[in-house]
Amino acid sequence: MTATVTQRLMLWFPRCECEKPIVYHLVKDYDLIVNVFRAKVTPDEEGYLMLDVTGTEANIAGALDYVRTFNVTISATARGLTWHADRCTSCGNCLTHCPTGALHVADRATMAVAFDDARCIECLACLRVCPFGACASLF
Repeated sequence: MTATVTQRLMLWFPRCECEKPIVYHLVKDYDLIVNVFRAKVTPDEEGYLMLDVTGTEANIAGALDYVRTFNVTISATARGLTWHADRCTSCGNCLTHCPTGALHVADRATMAVAFDDARCIECLACLRVCPFGACASLF
């Protein structure tokens, strides 16, 4: 049995590629499980997509090669949400709104808020409740 892995990806679709069923083919042709966290099509009809893909390493590699044929930019390191520690005052307003605990108190002695991007599902709840702009969205 081949092990499955999960990769988080950020895809940018130029205008000419937004209406193609690319994600459909990732599921159907490459046997991947796709979990879409965020998607946006801008007024200029460019598309942004944050997703996790789960499957074998070979299937993921084949799928990414397929996606690249469409002039889609793939980033395995980019995040659609960023946390700016220098703007955070550790007020804690975000803590109860973060469903995964990505924003959490790292040290009970100092009550400092920390961010674990591996746990973030980009629900954007933190954007709405942070009065200091510590959380920001790339799109």
